Amino acid sequence: MSWHNRVLIVNLTEGTSRTEPLNTQWRDDYLGSRGLATKYLMEMMDPAADAMSPENVLIFATGPLTGTMASTGGRYAVVTKGPLTNAIACSNSGGKFGAELKLAGYDLLILEGRSETPVYLLIQDDKVSIEPATEYWGTTVWHTEETIKTTLQDPQIKVASIGVAGEVGVRYACVVNDLHRAAGRSGVGAVMGSKHLKAIAVRGTRGVNVDNPNQFMKVVSHTHKLLEENAGRKDLTEFGTNAMIDTMNAFGGLPTRNFQDVTFDGTDKINPSAMVDVNENGHKNLITNKACFGCTIGCGRIAHIDKNHWAIRERPEYHHASGGLEYETAFAFGPVVGVDDIDALTFAGYLMNEHGMDPISFGVTLAAAMELYELGIITQEETDGIALNFGNAEALTVMAEKTGLNQGFGKMLGLGAKRLCEHYGRPELAMVVKGQEFAGYDSRAQQGMGLGYATSNRGACHLKHDVFAEDMQDQSGNGKAQPCKYSQDKIAMVDSMGICIFTLGAWDVDELQQQVSAACGDDWTQERLLETGERIWNLERLFNLRAGITKADDTLPPRLLETPAPAGVAKGRVAELDIMLPEYYSLRGWSDEGQPTPETLERLKLGEYRAS
Repeated sequence: MSWHNRVLIVNLTEGTSRTEPLNTQWRDDYLGSRGLATKYLMEMMDPAADAMSPENVLIFATGPLTGTMASTGGRYAVVTKGPLTNAIACSNSGGKFGAELKLAGYDLLILEGRSETPVYLLIQDDKVSIEPATEYWGTTVWHTEETIKTTLQDPQIKVASIGVAGEVGVRYACVVNDLHRAAGRSGVGAVMGSKHLKAIAVRGTRGVNVDNPNQFMKVVSHTHKLLEENAGRKDLTEFGTNAMIDTMNAFGGLPTRNFQDVTFDGTDKINPSAMVDVNENGHKNLITNKACFGCTIGCGRIAHIDKNHWAIRERPEYHHASGGLEYETAFAFGPVVGVDDIDALTFAGYLMNEHGMDPISFGVTLAAAMELYELGIITQEETDGIALNFGNAEALTVMAEKTGLNQGFGKMLGLGAKRLCEHYGRPELAMVVKGQEFAGYDSRAQQGMGLGYATSNRGACHLKHDVFAEDMQDQSGNGKAQPCKYSQDKIAMVDSMGICIFTLGAWDVDELQQQVSAACGDDWTQERLLETGERIWNLERLFNLRAGITKADDTLPPRLLETPAPAGVAKGRVAELDIMLPEYYSLRGWSDEGQPTPETLERLKLGEYRAS
């Protein structure tokens, strides 16, 4: 089997580590990664605990396909209670760190308590040590990773770390691995910082076995070929995810100026064509694409900023290549704040990676601040003399850095849009669900996306469901509940395998089942896998209910429910959540109050969580 059946548990309060056998019953019920970590989290902590307290548990989790030859088999998840939402947080990342953790011999890394002083965790197969990190505290992700590698004299060691944003508790701080891949959403980096854990460095040489090697190789060869021939894969390789910016703009679903508009005039300056155009200085933004461990898609972008650009002209430390624009970073630093300067967007992306922050949450929070500023509610004196007007590229880059360094008005932006807008008495201007900021899709144009936002267990999220095709074909809310529910279960299953959801453009449940069966044993049928995904979704819901989340949190901002879309294919429409949500609850087997019924709990082997 492709599990190691080993869990590494580190108690940072006591300064101890131990290895325990994986609970095989939980493994069989939850598969791995997202699902298995959720089960451990539910059993190891009180969901009502403060997310920033030592009582919160932080779990780094691999899946059964992580570290194997399955395409994209390098994914890992960080699961904890999120400080942005006070709900469960499951943040997924690629790069090479997840595979290295699996290769070191661990299915899960569980972190408890809080160190009195800054530390980092060093894992070298069975050798585990908690090392002092005072010299790294207060420094960037980039400095931390490179210095650890130099100090250990091992350029191949894989590092996941936080910046100052995570140390000081920016609510959407993330965990960055391999310099520019990240477990990006819900503030998992802030939880890591609350534990005084600066970094985790891993070197693994144990390898990963599979149940049926010959069959696994045949299946992997077949699924690789499907990806190779798939048109969607080819587009991701050539254009990256940022190709979506033109699609959404033409459709009229591109959130602009804090969701006041749904189209943006400047997309031609920040889209994939602009990334390969040569400017007046002979500079081209995009250098190449890049793939994560085991990936045959390569959607990542490597870019550099024009050295003559005002943002870095006097800052040679940024005259290098790093992660380039993906769709969500382009949306968050472009249309939603009204900026169309591709080098400013790229620089803001550098700052997110360097300081460890979620670009979606930062951009949407800045957009809310810009609207408050233009309404006269926030003054220029409060913003350190920077005019927070929509379209101000300098405001974008300056505030990105101030937030990452916890300086000036950046401290307010670090609260996230919900808390920022509440502070200024205008909570309705925060484009959030359960406290987490929206991604780059307007739910008046994409009704199924809106239902997915409203019901997502980790707050507004575009990656935990897929109703994209249905939304593009029909702008009403009719018939969106079923594909939303089905895709949520399916993606929970995929996340728990340790592979990337971008494979779903070429693979269906059949191809997923074949890989899991060959790796883990042939009793993993399609039906069992889908039921596992449904079980995971419901367990996350149960965690949230115990944390205080209710039906009232399954909603959307008033702007989307009450103000019709001003343009595009959905012009005149509002989000039809009132149509979709009751049907969704019914399909889920939940009560009218959004609670899983006793019958649903029994069917999914969750009866132990029945309310007393």
